Amino acid sequence: MYNEKAYALGANRSCIRDLFEYGQQRAAIVGKENVYDYSLGNPSIPSPAAVNDAIRAILSDTDSLAVHGYTSAVGDLQTRQAIADDLNSRYNAGVLPQELFIGCGAAPELCAVFKTLAVPGAEFLVIAPFFPEYRPWVEETGATLRVVPADIPNFQIDLNAVEQMLTPNTCALILNSPNNPSGTVYTAHTLTALADLLTKKSEEYGHPIYIVADEPYRELAYDGVEVPFIPTIYKNTIVCYSYSKSLSLPGERIGYVYVPGGATDSAALYAAIAGAARALGHVCAPSLWQKVIARCAGLRPDLEAYDRNRKALYEGLLAAGYETAKPDGAFYLFVKAPGGDAVAFSEKAKKKDLLLVPGDGFGCPGYFRVCYCVSFEMIQKSLPVFASLIQDL
Repeated sequence: MYNEKAYALGANRSCIRDLFEYGQQRAAIVGKENVYDYSLGNPSIPSPAAVNDAIRAILSDTDSLAVHGYTSAVGDLQTRQAIADDLNSRYNAGVLPQELFIGCGAAPELCAVFKTLAVPGAEFLVIAPFFPEYRPWVEETGATLRVVPADIPNFQIDLNAVEQMLTPNTCALILNSPNNPSGTVYTAHTLTALADLLTKKSEEYGHPIYIVADEPYRELAYDGVEVPFIPTIYKNTIVCYSYSKSLSLPGERIGYVYVPGGATDSAALYAAIAGAARALGHVCAPSLWQKVIARCAGLRPDLEAYDRNRKALYEGLLAAGYETAKPDGAFYLFVKAPGGDAVAFSEKAKKKDLLLVPGDGFGCPGYFRVCYCVSFEMIQKSLPVFASLIQDL
């Protein structure tokens, strides 16, 4: 006997992971240099040198039991204080360490928040395009995920569409900015208008509508584009953050949840998130990595390589005849599929060992995602392949 729902999730694997593994198989046959794998958002710039320096120093100078032992379930106080100090220095946000919960990366943090907010009959709204894993994480709580249609071609937020989809059952709106897969950064103007709408509807429905802000790409923005810190715009915001992208640590699973003290029912929310994390088995994040973050919370990524890739790929695809919004953040391009069928186009590309992710799973059919955290040389070699595909239509 086994849980049929769990089986379905395991049997119907992520197309992104399947494509990545296919790329590894093809690389063993034709050579890694001949596979143009744009499937997986795995950072390609190294962690800042100070991260490895911190690891060595901690292992050398700190008692072994302290390094590898349990911390408080909600996270080490020194780590939470370092994160609060960093956020306050950047956003003047008034963050307190007791408003932070240290988590094992953004995925379990989001699951705990969704479980916290999923009262009977709850609905979550998400803006297309969106990270596909939101759907199983929300639906596992028994809540409903409702998709707000994409604001094509700019991929900002269609506020009229949001308003039409809000109901008394709406408990939260999931936002991801900079966005995976579009690279769009939601502007302060857009977020302020959204905050006004949610405030009005919260008053109308008699309960708060929260924003759940999924922010692993917050530090990845280009050309001086501002990434607003949403709690300073809308008080009922719960932030889920991961250091996977900013410090190139996706395999280490470390981040935090921030519940602002000014949010409605903030103390109860924090306790419920801690309880949900407990029920899910995600408490006491890795002690070593908490100590690393305590020393490295103020570090920022060197985005020069990503920016060079972004410009080369964006300009190269436009020159070849593709249509795509210019990404202001993250490390993705979301491209309109020539011919309109992204699945069919991606299959054609796959035959040329060009691996692209169709946008259907992101709630936006007719587009495909290109992840440009790859080598610059791969981009240069792949551009003629992109050109040949559009010429063959």
